[in-house]
Amino acid sequence: MELKNGSIVTMMLPSGLITSYKAPMWHGGKLELLHTNVSEGEYGDAIIQGGVSLNFNFQTDDGEFSWSPTNWVLHKIQGNANESIQVELTNRTSDDKIGLKYIVTLEKDALNSEVEISNKKSLPVQMTGSILSHLTVSSPEATYALGLERSNYCSKPLFESEFMLSPPDGQEEGFGKIVEQLFPQWGTKDQNNGSEGSQSEEMDEEIDNYKQLSEKLSHVYTDVPRNFTVIDRGRRNSVSVGRTGFDEMYLFSPGSRVEIYSKYSYICVGQAAILKPIILSPEDVWRGGQYIHNPNLDA
Repeated sequence: MELKNGSIVTMMLPSGLITSYKAPMWHGGKLELLHTNVSEGEYGDAIIQGGVSLNFNFQTDDGEFSWSPTNWVLHKIQGNANESIQVELTNRTSDDKIGLKYIVTLEKDALNSEVEISNKKSLPVQMTGSILSHLTVSSPEATYALGLERSNYCSKPLFESEFMLSPPDGQEEGFGKIVEQLFPQWGTKDQNNGSEGSQSEEMDEEIDNYKQLSEKLSHVYTDVPRNFTVIDRGRRNSVSVGRTGFDEMYLFSPGSRVEIYSKYSYICVGQAAILKPIILSPEDVWRGGQYIHNPNLDA
């Protein structure tokens, strides 16, 4: 997707992974706002991680149904290169009872990722997961989150996703158990639902309105503003991140131990349902989204 003002977005199918968002800057050039890495897999295949990805799981209370959407189908493209371009992807269960629309819109100054989910089952369905974005930065030490003061948060391990770019010591974090700790509902059918336990985590209050991300952190925020700003003093750049529908926000920083402008010079922001699942009753339709706004254009 490319607009005449220079904004460019690259998306992969069938994964739906957004690998690049190049945004025009006030100085006339373009700047990559997303962080993506390509590595070689065990069998010589390319492994692409980072960018903007969807990581959702759907489950019924009785544990008899569990599903995670992976392969997306292109449904339609609309818009024009002068104003905006919108791509709509779809996904559904084999019985057509759970349907998803993934709508990606490139505007002159923003990249919007929205989901619409419908439940035609006779039972309520729990949804957990996140729209996860890797934002490229010069270094976490030069990066600040503006606007999170007085938000509540709890610390969580870095969660595992096929698109999550893990820092060098990730293997030490015990990835075999991490997804269960962060998303207890994703366990086997005979396990007890752990959502109640995850909600009992000790909560802290963010005291910094201009929070430097130099320390390694993996936090789930609640009561967080609908919009906040990420400032990278190294690249003299800022990005505003907003959300609708979701009540939680995930924030990860690998900390200042990583080299500047390296494979791990990024932070993760996720609009999420982690501590508290989103419940879709029969015939419900739920909508939520994330908005990455580029405020660096001339007025």
